[in-house]
Amino acid sequence: MAWLLVSSALVMLMTPGLGFFYGGLSKSKNILTLLMQCFTILCVVSITWVLWGYSIAFGDTVSGFLGWSTSYLVIQGLMEFEAEALGFVIFQMMFAIITPALIVGAMGDRIKFSSLLVFVVLWSALVYSPVAHWVWAEGGWLFGMGALDFAGGTVVHINAGFAALVAVYVIGNRKGVNTTKEDTPSNVPYVILGTALLWFGWFGFNAGSALAPNAIAASAFLVTNTAAAAAALTMMFITWKKNGKPSIVMTAVGAVAGLVAITPAAGFVTAPAAIVIGVGVSAISWFCIDLRRKRGLDDALDVWAVHGMGGLWGALATGIFASIGATGLLGGNSAQFVTQIIAVVATIAYTSVLTFIILKGIDKVMGLRVSDADEKQGLDESIFGEKAFSE
Repeated sequence: MAWLLVSSALVMLMTPGLGFFYGGLSKSKNILTLLMQCFTILCVVSITWVLWGYSIAFGDTVSGFLGWSTSYLVIQGLMEFEAEALGFVIFQMMFAIITPALIVGAMGDRIKFSSLLVFVVLWSALVYSPVAHWVWAEGGWLFGMGALDFAGGTVVHINAGFAALVAVYVIGNRKGVNTTKEDTPSNVPYVILGTALLWFGWFGFNAGSALAPNAIAASAFLVTNTAAAAAALTMMFITWKKNGKPSIVMTAVGAVAGLVAITPAAGFVTAPAAIVIGVGVSAISWFCIDLRRKRGLDDALDVWAVHGMGGLWGALATGIFASIGATGLLGGNSAQFVTQIIAVVATIAYTSVLTFIILKGIDKVMGLRVSDADEKQGLDESIFGEKAFSE
């Protein structure tokens, strides 16, 4: 119980950490907005999870697609659980919180705050919880197939990363932004602070997913740190080679990409495999960031390249390198790799279609974008009436 509660607290810290990471990467006129969006998502999903989210994700299965148990609805049913079960409810709540928060990095500086709140409620219930049921709940159809996702590469990162890509298409590019050029972060120390908080919290994310302080948790902790370090160094050397100087910001982005990629594999691979996964994800994310710019897509904080594609690589790499508690392609189990492909494709297809429908519906009913004047002024002042820094 202590392990679950401490791990839950570590994962909770990741959401405000994400706010600092995103805020530092954004324009100074939108720093508070991104922090507020992340904090508000923490509050909103904390409520919706105990009302219906947990029931959809982990209730009795309905044809392997989603869960539903009236005894889990509203907190009265949860209070009858044993302590260990409540610990699991709390731990899974933190995953449900950070997943929609990841998406705001793609559209957070041009979406209406009211529209974002509606999106989070709908997306969490209609996209996140069903996919969590597929992969993690007994009775879920991907769980039954044997899909491996130790801590959320598919459920969290592919899910959010490809939802972010759809959001970019639906909401459109920022006004007056040249997407072919790299944005200049407004606050690099915030980026480093956010990265440090995410890295620290990720130990709860991955090692905590062992659900007990055992050898699997220790292994997950080790490979999490190893992959993040390998990815950060790889990204540092890539920027050093490309630009003649090692980039502090991109080194931090590389560390986050490494954490993303190792997430589905954390309980199944060894440290040498973690190094390969970390090196690989930085190369993939760098390529996807460059591709996104060439295609003129305004994913402001590269959620798709880091989380979507990083999670995709991690899920497939799990099917290749798994050797602890499961066997991957290198161990002669090609069926596991095929299962991972099915899980990836199904998640991308589902989140893309449902995210498109949800965003289009919100846009039709209440609009998605702030006005051009508000966007130009910055959402900190135009929506919240405050500034990140005084004169």
